[in-house]
Amino acid sequence: MSRNLGIIAEYNPFHNGHLTHLIQSKKLCDSGYTVCIMSGNFTQRGVPAVIDKWERTKMALNNGVDMVIELPVIYSIASAENFAYGSIRILDSLKIIDFVSFGSECGKLDILEELVNVLYNEPKAYVTLLKHELSKGLSYPKARENAVLLYLNNIRRYANILSNPNNILGIEYLKALKKLKSSIAPVTVKRIYTEHNSTNTYDNYASSTAIRELINRKKDFSKYLPTESYSILENCIKHGKTISSLASFEKEIIYTLRRMTSFEISNLPDVSEGLENKIKVAANECNTVKELINIIKSKRYTETRIQRIILCSLLGITKQHINELYKINPYVRILGMNAKGKELLSLIKYENPKLPIITSVKDFIDTNKNKLLYDMLIFDILASNIYTIGFESEPYANLDFTQKLIIM
Repeated sequence: MSRNLGIIAEYNPFHNGHLTHLIQSKKLCDSGYTVCIMSGNFTQRGVPAVIDKWERTKMALNNGVDMVIELPVIYSIASAENFAYGSIRILDSLKIIDFVSFGSECGKLDILEELVNVLYNEPKAYVTLLKHELSKGLSYPKARENAVLLYLNNIRRYANILSNPNNILGIEYLKALKKLKSSIAPVTVKRIYTEHNSTNTYDNYASSTAIRELINRKKDFSKYLPTESYSILENCIKHGKTISSLASFEKEIIYTLRRMTSFEISNLPDVSEGLENKIKVAANECNTVKELINIIKSKRYTETRIQRIILCSLLGITKQHINELYKINPYVRILGMNAKGKELLSLIKYENPKLPIITSVKDFIDTNKNKLLYDMLIFDILASNIYTIGFESEPYANLDFTQKLIIM
């Protein structure tokens, strides 16, 4: 019986590093089928994807993924912990996935699992250290890193592990597997050549960040992407269907925050300790997103966290929504698949016949009786409708209804 591989990605855009990870993962797991859980139109850093979720789905399918499932926006723009939990939760619900593979800077699963044991079990001494570090006014990620290093008392072995983004996500995937008591086996592939947020390039490799920077500067980026990915991206650029940054929604963001009361802002996810007042003042004092973020950010509140808060305001996602929607298993929204993906779909339906699967948004809305799943989907639809506002041409709404399931 074939082994099935799960990948969690944003493919923003799909580049040579992603292809290397995919090929190595298939080889390590000896897998015959690959399912990817992919962010929709907005990503975990709280910024828009450079091209929409359907075009990125085509990239994935063209390069060896068999089925692409959308990660609902309530998870895709969340903290690393909730992004990972939502992704693993969907993979686990399929009941057919044997492995999940993720990239990491350290490339050593045993080290990551040692850190997970501390972060998942939260020994009393570690919690005390964490509280002490937070009292210094540090951001949560930095305070956590310091507390773990102090608790384990082995800086040489664990140095920089918790300051690298792929390691952090990998740890959260492992925590989610533990929390769900999942039978999915984790595998990690060492990230090579370029760091996650680096704008440096190496031979034919560049990070997604570097590629997006090259696009914004109208520089050649062709050698860093597989041929099919480059063609798709070039076509989107040609037709004015790329989004460069949050600045594409500048006026909408400033308007939304000026319209909201401080109390309403306080009800946004990740807003605490009076941050709503700082956000409100900043929104009233500036006209650009860059200014807005620069006024709000601090040692405690990172730029990424602020960007996620801004997106939640734009989408109307509140703490109450998060509390309610995180309690239920997400639906499985399939964006695209190939012939092997169709075989997987049949197997998924056989293994978990009650799983809510979406291949047509209209059909699901017409037949679904679960209000929370409906609310979750409405945020995905709204995310697409807001996203297309940033297009230079054809800023149409309701693409979730009109865009057909992609079949390769």
